[in-house]
Amino acid sequence: MDVELVSLDRQKAIMRIRCDETSLRPGGSVAGPIMMGLADAAFYAVILANLGMVPLAVTTSFNINFLRKPGLGDLYCRASILKLGSRLAVCDAIIYTNDPGEDEPAAHATGTYSIPPS
Repeated sequence: MDVELVSLDRQKAIMRIRCDETSLRPGGSVAGPIMMGLADAAFYAVILANLGMVPLAVTTSFNINFLRKPGLGDLYCRASILKLGSRLAVCDAIIYTNDPGEDEPAAHATGTYSIPPS
């Protein structure tokens, strides 16, 4: 995946992926695994922005709701941490397009990461 980090701080990560013809399912929608990978990468980035490099922080739970059909073009993901504990981090993300006038999200995802003991 060609994911680009747009911005990152302890509160949120914004990432972008450029979707071309190879990213589409029949019918012209961006494939679900592309959007899932984008959200998961954004979760990992915002968690590491808070904890530093933790190579064994891994996804333990992931849920996504596909809300509308995104077509060709860039997709953006804004991820934040809902709760950061000593063993688990719970995250939330919205995936949206950059097309003018499109304010509604394409997908909403939540994920939980396991944080190894230090």
